[in-house]
Amino acid sequence: MNQPHPVFPANRHALYEAHGYSAAIRSGDLLFVSGQVGSRADGSPEPDFAAQVQLAFDNLEATLAAAGCTFADLIDVTTFHTDPEKQFSTIMQVKQSVFPQPPYPNWTAVGVNWLAGFDFEIKVIARIPIVQD
Repeated sequence: MNQPHPVFPANRHALYEAHGYSAAIRSGDLLFVSGQVGSRADGSPEPDFAAQVQLAFDNLEATLAAAGCTFADLIDVTTFHTDPEKQFSTIMQVKQSVFPQPPYPNWTAVGVNWLAGFDFEIKVIARIPIVQD
């Protein structure tokens, strides 16, 4: 039976230790990534919204890379937004740079009223590629 294994990016931020969670859990050929936010190394939010969204995707990319994955391996994406109507166009600009063409992963966007000082969070499930020898 496969045991779940925690995965952390090389330059992990302070939030993992401060709040006691793993960046991701590998279980078999699946990677379950915790919500990634636009946090600086000290765990504080990036104040500029567009930069915060980009940093959340950068933090996600680092976590995926630590498990041998890329954005192409994403199966399911859930994003959380504190003000979806005002934020949507900014988020879409970053999203389109990360996913410029099909196939696109599943995507669910959820409006929330609190993200611990952040305005955007992204969590994903990815399939870990099989490495051929």
